[in-house]
Order: sequence, then structure tokens, then C-alpha cells
Amino acid sequence: MKKKCDLLIHNAQLITCADNGSEFGLVEQGAVACDQGKIVWMGASDQISAFAANTSIDANNNIVTPGLIDCHTHLVFAGSRANEFAMRLAGASYEAIAQAGGGILSTVKATRAACLEQLVESTCQRLAHLKSQGVMTVEIKSGYGLDFDSELKMLAAARAAGERMGMDVKTTLLAAHAIPPEFADDRPGYVSLICQEIIPHVAKHKLADAVDAFCEGIGFSVAETRQIFDAAARWGLPVKLHADQLSDLGGAGLVAEYGGLSADHIEYTSLNSVQKMAEHHTIATLLPYAFYALQETKKPPIKAFREWGIDMAIATDSNPGTAPTTNLLQCLHMACTQFGLTVEEAILGVTINAAKALGIDDEKGSIEVGKASQMVLWDTDQIADLVYWQGQTLVKQTFK
Repeated sequence: MKKKCDLLIHNAQLITCADNGSEFGLVEQGAVACDQGKIVWMGASDQISAFAANTSIDANNNIVTPGLIDCHTHLVFAGSRANEFAMRLAGASYEAIAQAGGGILSTVKATRAACLEQLVESTCQRLAHLKSQGVMTVEIKSGYGLDFDSELKMLAAARAAGERMGMDVKTTLLAAHAIPPEFADDRPGYVSLICQEIIPHVAKHKLADAVDAFCEGIGFSVAETRQIFDAAARWGLPVKLHADQLSDLGGAGLVAEYGGLSADHIEYTSLNSVQKMAEHHTIATLLPYAFYALQETKKPPIKAFREWGIDMAIATDSNPGTAPTTNLLQCLHMACTQFGLTVEEAILGVTINAAKALGIDDEKGSIEVGKASQMVLWDTDQIADLVYWQGQTLVKQTFK
């Protein structure tokens, strides 16, 4: 009696991204069987006669990977900040633009004025390009509302856009992105609003999967970030952090102390913080497009991450100011050319390590029995093509 399954992919180079002793978790001439949304078997293609599949796909020795994951984005927003690009070209710094009333607060004004449906529509357009690149799971942050109603509107738009596009969206509350204009002279008041009203409501109604903050000289101090993390812990929400992007405030070490999912940006992260990240298994999320767009020169401590066994994820950081992109595959290329990652590190950075950065590695990020059957068949037999080749989609078929 043959085993029945919904989908059988065979004659594939399976890039499982699982720790099976081979580079990339490679299974040559591999096959994978899926049923009712789960992977139920994987092995050698010469064993597939044991299965009767509703749909059988011959991969023709091409690459099959897990569905890609973009684990750090700001996809929900309104308005444009193209003028800031010209300002930076003229020599203005990120900090100077923000202090002059540009930056995050200019996007806040436009996002507050947009209705829910407008935000959903524009987010769907951005998700569509990510989806065309084999991305199946996306993290989307709030943080351009900076008041109770607008933050909730952003979280609602993120989930609605994901449903409309058939993509899995993990939402992150980033109310601590900047101090809103109405609290310009009352920082403690805004932190109190986040801790006492926004986080409790979001947790009670399960509107976000995590809490984030921008811990930086132009953002929130270490003490303020601790208050926000303490509130998140009281309400059972995991934390992550925009850490050490422009200076070393010890943000990566701080989020690690709270058992945080990830420290993101981390260009200025110190060895002391790296050691804390290793101790608490906090993921290092690299955002090479923002590094490129801001013309930064201080690179993340990749060598230290390797030496201390810290897993590295890669994401687009898609946002209107410092990372105007929805091209995750280009970010893989940049992570290798700018930061010196290997092809294997890059691929793991948008699969299993990105899943770890979202706390979903028990269900996604690798091709393993029991995990979600989300996979991509690529029109190439060279895994390096996913990192190397630019400007042409290599996605042949997706399975979800």
C-alpha cells in the first residue's frame, strides 16, 4: 500500500538548511513529500515509489530551498522621503536630517493621515515584489504611527496585507521608534504611554508577535529601552532591538540580557555585547542595504560573531528613508560583498536563521519533517546563483 500525500518533489538538490553534516544541509538527488501543509517525509529520489502523490514535481536536478524569510521590514507606511536621498547626497547626515524635522517624523505625518485601506494597498504592492523572489514569511513593524490609534492601524494593515497576498506576516510593535511631536517636551510621558497603554492593549488582543525599540542617541536611551522591555516582559511579549547602528550604546548586549530574539543593525556592537548575545542565543540580524544607503563605513563584527557561534540573519530593512528596497536577494549579495559573508551564511541568513530571529524556527526555515511545507524551486542547479545573479528572478515555482 502506497502512502498518500498532497505533493511530492523529487530529483532535486534539496537545500534543507538543516544541520545534517553537509554544506547548506544539502541532500543531492533528494525528494520531499508533503501532506496537509506539513513535510511528512524526505529522502532519496530512488525511494519515491512508496508514495502516491496528488501532485508530483520533477525538479530536474534544480535547487529547492525553504521559503525565504525577510525578518526585519517597515513595509507599512505612507508618503515619500525621496528628497532625503538628495539631502544625503549633498552631505547631510542621518542625524541632521532627523533633527531638521525629516526622517521618521515626516513619514509619521503621512502615515497618520492615511486610512487603513490605503496602507493595506501600498503594503501589498511591496509584498508582491518580495513574494516574486521566493519570500513567504515577512516581519512587519509599526513605528510610523507613534500614537495609540495609528500604531494599531499599522499592525492591522500589516496583517491584512499578508492575508490578501497569501503570505505569512509576523507583526512587531515599534512604538519606540521616535518621540512624536506632541511629546517633544515630555519623553517620560511617551514612554509611559507605550508601557502602560499600547503594550498592554497589543498583548491582550494579540496584535503583535514581538516588541522592538530604536536604542540610539537620536532614538531611545538604554534606560528608556529597559522600561519598554520590562513592560513587554510583564505582558509576555518577546523583544528585539534596533541596536548599535550609529554608535555603541550596548544595545545588543541589552536585548540579549532580556533573552531577546535578535539584535539588528549591530554595526558598532562591542565584544562585550557579542559575548552576551552568544550566552543568550540572540540572533545577529544584518541589514546591508541600510549600511549601503547611508554610506556607512563601520561594519558589523562578523569575525566575532563567527568566533562566538552567533547565528546571522539577513533582512531588507525595507523602509522609506534608509532602505528603499524590497529586494531581499540583492541584500544577500550585499551581505557577501560588503560584510564578507559566505554563500552558505547568506542562504542560512534568510532561511533558518531568519526563522530564529522571529522565534518560528520550530515550524519554518528549513526542509525537515514536521515543518510547514513552504518551499521554492529555483531555475538553477547552482545555489550560488541566488546570491550572485542580480536583476533576474530565478524563482520557477513556489509551494505552500
